[in-house]
Amino acid sequence: MNKNLLFLISIGLLLAFFSACDSQNSEQQQKEAVETKTIQKTQHLHKIKKKNKLVAITDYNSHGYFIYRGTPMGFQYELLNSLADYLDVELEIIVNNSIVKSFDELKEGECDLLAMDLAITKERKQQMAFTTPIYKSKQILVQRLPNNWKKMRTWDEIESHLIRDAIDLQGKTIHIQNGSIFFQRLNNINDETGGEMIIVQDDESIDKLIEKVATGEIDFTICDSHVASINKKYHKNIDIETHLGRYSQNLAWAVPPESDSLLTAINEWLAQYKKSKEFYYVYNKYFKNSRTTKMAKSEYNSYSGGKISPFDHLIKKYSADIHWDWRLLASLIYQESRFNPKAESWSGAFGIMQMMPTTAEELGITPNSPIEQQISAGVKYLGQIDERLKDKVPDSLERRKFVMASYNVGIAHVFDAQRLAKKYKKDPEIWEENVDYFLLNKSTPKYYQDPVVYYGYCLGSEPYKYVNDIFGRYQDYTNLIKDSVGSSK
Repeated sequence: MNKNLLFLISIGLLLAFFSACDSQNSEQQQKEAVETKTIQKTQHLHKIKKKNKLVAITDYNSHGYFIYRGTPMGFQYELLNSLADYLDVELEIIVNNSIVKSFDELKEGECDLLAMDLAITKERKQQMAFTTPIYKSKQILVQRLPNNWKKMRTWDEIESHLIRDAIDLQGKTIHIQNGSIFFQRLNNINDETGGEMIIVQDDESIDKLIEKVATGEIDFTICDSHVASINKKYHKNIDIETHLGRYSQNLAWAVPPESDSLLTAINEWLAQYKKSKEFYYVYNKYFKNSRTTKMAKSEYNSYSGGKISPFDHLIKKYSADIHWDWRLLASLIYQESRFNPKAESWSGAFGIMQMMPTTAEELGITPNSPIEQQISAGVKYLGQIDERLKDKVPDSLERRKFVMASYNVGIAHVFDAQRLAKKYKKDPEIWEENVDYFLLNKSTPKYYQDPVVYYGYCLGSEPYKYVNDIFGRYQDYTNLIKDSVGSSK
């Protein structure tokens, strides 16, 4: 064999060797990429469980999430709470009425779930994963009845002023919510009928756009049929009989595309929940019950009236005395009496602040005292508790949890819980997972018989739940009532 041939064979063998190595490396990289993606898909639910929190974005409207007479309510709100209970995690709700921004925040990992009426489309399925449908809806044209419709003798006379065929929208201006699926539908109609319809995308919520139709500010908008039905109950001068499209659309929630484990868990919950009596009760409560009209029109509906209670002005006034956000004080008062000035408890507490007789007497309050005096006295008492806790809990924001627990169960039991926390190497100046644990367990002999405990047995589950409930409701209040008068920085 000559030298040239031997050289060529050697080169060939080397090339084959490196090619085989590259192939193996490429296969290994592909395998690792698949394994990484699989881990990402299965770990989302694990991460939620580990942090003990499900973060969901929903929109603020007249049926999905709102406050009525101090109570957080809504179809999406109740479903989310049921899901959080199923997953055994805490729920954090973020309000965002911008569909576009909500999609971005889901993509960027700012939330775990979009709990909104999202139509399932091929385009959206490329960006996110959808749950099984929660319900179905049709696309409805919302238009205003003629100004003198009440004086017209027949419905046919009214009908003559209304659009019943999509082709008649040519030359008209339609306002829709920015980022909604309705843009695609209207574009299709434009393509099919000549392309002269003017489509305006607004950042307003769909309820606000329907309100603008009712008041004459705009002429047309598009919404889902269940939303149209709700709004028709309190905007009598709108028409919702024109359907855009022959078929219903599935509406669902969405999670990031890599969230297989969370998606599976949600779908398992939905399969059970949609067969339950609770689901039918909740659905009928918001979409069928005539009370929805009363709730929607109330001045104590956060969406339409912007108030939490009849006493907001007094709560704002006196919350400033202790430098609290008035919505936090409102949540405490709701917890005590649900804003009922005549409330009485089995223990003798009375009034809107549910003050015990001895404390009330010291502050000059009786069951017949005016509401303003009761709130003023209750706030004064909160201030006195705060003053006693200043040295033991220097951080003013953290101290509010201690103040609330003391208001509920007495400051002596809170002091006991702090001493227990210190003894067991926890932080006596931090409430959550520190002092609250020992107050919660102060009904067990191990703790209430401990030498550092001076005031004995306490049913600690009550103040523990009391503080959690107030701060949970406060989160809802801050989500939906954008006014922090009375708070300090």
